[in-house]
Amino acid sequence: MKTQRQKQVLPPALRSRNYRLFFAGQGISLIGTWMTQTATIWLVYSLTQSPLMLGVVGFSSQIPSFILAPFGGVFVDRFSRHRTLIGTQILSMIQSLALAILALTGVIQIWQIIILSLFQGFINAVDAPARQAFVPDLVERREDLANAIAINSTMFNGARLIGPAIGGLLVASVGAAYCFLIDGLSYIAVILALLAMKIQPRKILVSMANPLQQIKEGFLYAFGFPPIRALLLLSALVSFFGMQYAVLVPVFAEKILQGNAQTLGFLMAATGVGALSGGIYLASRKTILGLGRLIAIAPAILGMGLIAFSLSRFLPLSLFTMLFIGLGTILQVAAGNTVLQTIVEDEKRGRVMSLFTMAFLGTIPFGNLLGGALANRIGAPTTLFIDGIVCILGSIYFSKQLPALRRLVYPIYQERGIFTDRVH
Repeated sequence: MKTQRQKQVLPPALRSRNYRLFFAGQGISLIGTWMTQTATIWLVYSLTQSPLMLGVVGFSSQIPSFILAPFGGVFVDRFSRHRTLIGTQILSMIQSLALAILALTGVIQIWQIIILSLFQGFINAVDAPARQAFVPDLVERREDLANAIAINSTMFNGARLIGPAIGGLLVASVGAAYCFLIDGLSYIAVILALLAMKIQPRKILVSMANPLQQIKEGFLYAFGFPPIRALLLLSALVSFFGMQYAVLVPVFAEKILQGNAQTLGFLMAATGVGALSGGIYLASRKTILGLGRLIAIAPAILGMGLIAFSLSRFLPLSLFTMLFIGLGTILQVAAGNTVLQTIVEDEKRGRVMSLFTMAFLGTIPFGNLLGGALANRIGAPTTLFIDGIVCILGSIYFSKQLPALRRLVYPIYQERGIFTDRVH
């Protein structure tokens, strides 16, 4: 009886055993991942004092996702998503531990960071679409999918709140190497959680088409359907311009706000607070309806946050503006992900989510390079001010398309039983 009452209290997705395991393992590992990200950008800036080099390292960690994600999507559609994720987590653990050993022995150089960032990028090209496509396999009821994706976002951003704060404190007290070591060890939790899952074998349609043909099919399907195309293009714009702040934050922390690694940790944690708030809101929603409006508004929230942050020279105000950067980012990404997952055909899920990976993660390296180069020429504040304006313009453009997109999406929701009444 007690177990039954506990299940009624839990959010819908957490009533599924496999999803609970996923949630627990990922929650621990993601804290380590965000610690490493904070430690890495601080270490790179300490070694080089170059905004451009921050952009180069960011580029090297993400460019494989842009180039190889479509092949990763084909792989995910052809093979077990469960076993694929076990493999990618083991490789990620090896990468983090290698970084830790180099840093602990004091021999780490910028070229080694770039090589290891590239290696992690190759892993992410398969891991990201596999992780996105795996979520529907973890929930027992399709109507729980939107809640699962929202909880994923809450978990991701809870770690984003805790990880950078811990990372900044550790870097300031004992150095970046221990962040890398803790991250490497944290992968043990997610690997054990994956091994403990009981996953029903998925029917995989055997295709005689070569991978390039399957990639082409995925592109034609995604870009031939206006709602998917619009979501992918908006995600690409937000990632290219809106995420440049992530590699420029060390410049603000040290040069503009006259702080240190702890200041960087607080700034990154502030984005996590905003994103966590957005994730909790999405997880508490009872219906998928209305997400289109959120997707339209979110880039404007992000854009206004970027503009305000670029103008601030006062740490408390900067922390406050970072809340809106985190909030706008998570609302756009998580709501867009939810809508994509609910309208895409299952046999093409891996390929479409690989395109989402390209749009969200794959464009970031190009934005990092542009952001680093512009910051060198016109300064980091001016660069982020321009980024904020572009995000607001993207929000306005998507808002104008929204009514036509709704008319195409509602029949799919009705067909899949997400709701039965016509919504005006």
